[in-house]
Amino acid sequence: MEKLLQIISGCAVQDRKCQKILYEQYYGTCLKVAFRYMDTYEQAVEVTNDGFVKIFRNFGRFEIRDRERMEIVMLGWMRRIVINAAIDYRRREKNTPETSELSQTGNEYKDDSLLSDNSLKFKEIICMVRELPPVYRLVFNLHVIEGYSHQEIANMLGIMVGTSKSNLFKAKANLQKKLAQGKTSFATCLL
Repeated sequence: MEKLLQIISGCAVQDRKCQKILYEQYYGTCLKVAFRYMDTYEQAVEVTNDGFVKIFRNFGRFEIRDRERMEIVMLGWMRRIVINAAIDYRRREKNTPETSELSQTGNEYKDDSLLSDNSLKFKEIICMVRELPPVYRLVFNLHVIEGYSHQEIANMLGIMVGTSKSNLFKAKANLQKKLAQGKTSFATCLL
């Protein structure tokens, strides 16, 4: 714990050696977060590196309030920065397709029994999530994986709350259809 405290203190004053240690220690964790939001490994690497630039620029603002939980708090703070870097990347590259409001036509597909199948492997589910259209995957990850509310997602992405809910609904429906059909193209899934 003392070593981490020294690294954090060093990063706060832009010590390159401490930054390198932090980067090497947490690169893989941040890359996994970025990869959930990006289409390719190269994009995830770019987002991760952008995230670390922002992390190092803002480390002076990071406060240690609880020494016992400082690593957990720091990882949460870093995760949030990487997620924001992924959102910024999407905006910058204009990879986010048009979003739409929830339709009133009732094209609903729901079968909760499909989600309780224990035979599915974690990697298969992740592959299915990665096959979602980018905007659906983004909202799905932010809401289901990261735990953000629809209001927070709407604020982060500059969309309406209803659009966030609609995109989550469509992502879930898409995943349920894939589960029912047992379809996923593992060749395109990079895990």
